[in-house]
Amino acid sequence: MEKGSVNTKTDNKKASSMEVVQKAAAPASASASASRLWKIVMVAAIAAGVQFGWALQLSLLTPYIQLLGIQHKFASFIWLCGPISGMVVQPLVGYYSDNCTSRFGRRRPFIAAGASLVTIAVILIGFAADIGHASGDSLGKGSKPRAIAVFVAGFWILDVANNMLQGPCRALLADLSGGRAKRMRTANALFSFFMAVGNVLGYAAGSYSRLYKIFPFTKTKACDVYCANLKSCFFISVTLLLSITTLALTTVRESELGKEVDDDEDDEKAEETEKPAKVPFFGEIAGAFKDLPRPMWMLLLVTFFNWLAWFPFLLYDTDWMAKEVYGGEVGDGGLYDRGVHAGALGLLLNSVVLGFMSLGVELLARRLGGVNKLWAGANFILAICLGMTVLVTKLARKSERHDLHGNSLGPTGGAKAGALLIFSVLGIPQAVTFSIPFALASIFSSNAGAGQGLSLGVLNLAIVVPQMLVSVVVGPWDALFGGGNLPGFVAAAVAAAISGVFAITLLPSPPPDAKATVPAGGFH
Repeated sequence: MEKGSVNTKTDNKKASSMEVVQKAAAPASASASASRLWKIVMVAAIAAGVQFGWALQLSLLTPYIQLLGIQHKFASFIWLCGPISGMVVQPLVGYYSDNCTSRFGRRRPFIAAGASLVTIAVILIGFAADIGHASGDSLGKGSKPRAIAVFVAGFWILDVANNMLQGPCRALLADLSGGRAKRMRTANALFSFFMAVGNVLGYAAGSYSRLYKIFPFTKTKACDVYCANLKSCFFISVTLLLSITTLALTTVRESELGKEVDDDEDDEKAEETEKPAKVPFFGEIAGAFKDLPRPMWMLLLVTFFNWLAWFPFLLYDTDWMAKEVYGGEVGDGGLYDRGVHAGALGLLLNSVVLGFMSLGVELLARRLGGVNKLWAGANFILAICLGMTVLVTKLARKSERHDLHGNSLGPTGGAKAGALLIFSVLGIPQAVTFSIPFALASIFSSNAGAGQGLSLGVLNLAIVVPQMLVSVVVGPWDALFGGGNLPGFVAAAVAAAISGVFAITLLPSPPPDAKATVPAGGFH
């Protein structure tokens, strides 16, 4: 037999063997992909529990703060708790979760600790009026300093806990994504979707005024029906969060992450990376900013103006509905309470739109030619909606109805519909805000060789700094123009337009599905 014939047969046998191996590997690869996706879904679902509580904060706590005796122009300072704790806690937690060597994993211990702290916080917030009264506060409409002190302490703990939860959750999603840009965007879109689910549940609970009857012990001498409803909502929130977190942490084991190889790169072996020398936390933060690549700087800039636009509305949306649209006053027991519940309904509609939009973010980004164009368009929609609050307020005032005694009966159906439409449409830009920036941060930081936890903590600084500015400035700014919420909303519309311009002109758009490359250097 000729030598060439033997070689041909040998080559055919090798090719046949490789085909058999590839066919056998295909089901294993599909199984690994399904397993990875299931883990991503389980971790992303924690967002529903976190956002349930956050929705209650946004819809019910600003009116609750004022019921405790804090004036509107000072109420915004209470919200400083969030950004101050977020400025320190999330980068700190991100840094230590990147370097954690616990046998339970890098992210899971911080997620578990955050969920436990949320439980403590909501007990303090819900029972603030009762604790204050037991400590000597009066039962009248005046200021209740002891209740305020308990509330602020609980609020601080709640914000610290939320930062301990959200940062490691998003970092764990990036870990589970295996460095794939498309998978990171999908993971963050799922996180945004579950945030919408939590919002729907939270706002639905907040809009139901008789929820306290399920927990009759919540209504006391110091805690009226509104306060009792708030307590009841928080009880449900904690139960949901602890259930989902426990399920996720027991089914997703981080010890497996180091052994996983990207299932889209079956022929590649996991490379061993050299462990970076540990630097003190603040040195790590300084180093992160010093070596920050240009795409991350642009991302921080767009994010800053984006959240500068969002916070005035997020903090005062139900207050706007109650005061400007319904014409109520804090503590009037009528129009204001009706307005707050109508605002909660608006936020519920917003969350439904947010949920559906979250599932379409990836498709829309491809259709529009990049995530930067999608984010820019979302910001322009946000600017238009914020500007429309002025028109809806004028319509509500012009069409206000009165009874025979001159008492206001609230706005007409047209004004209420206009306000609810604004709430609903805002779900579109909100879905983009809740997913695209975090996905881009994960992609850009992976390309720069950065730790996911610290990188997302750096991005969080671009969120908490505008929140601090809004908390300090919006109260006096509104008072400067005669009170109310509209001056802050108009300024927010301008910030949204600026963010949109920067997104389309300065922000680079990553390729549709590039595998993140990790060079030797990079910001850490």
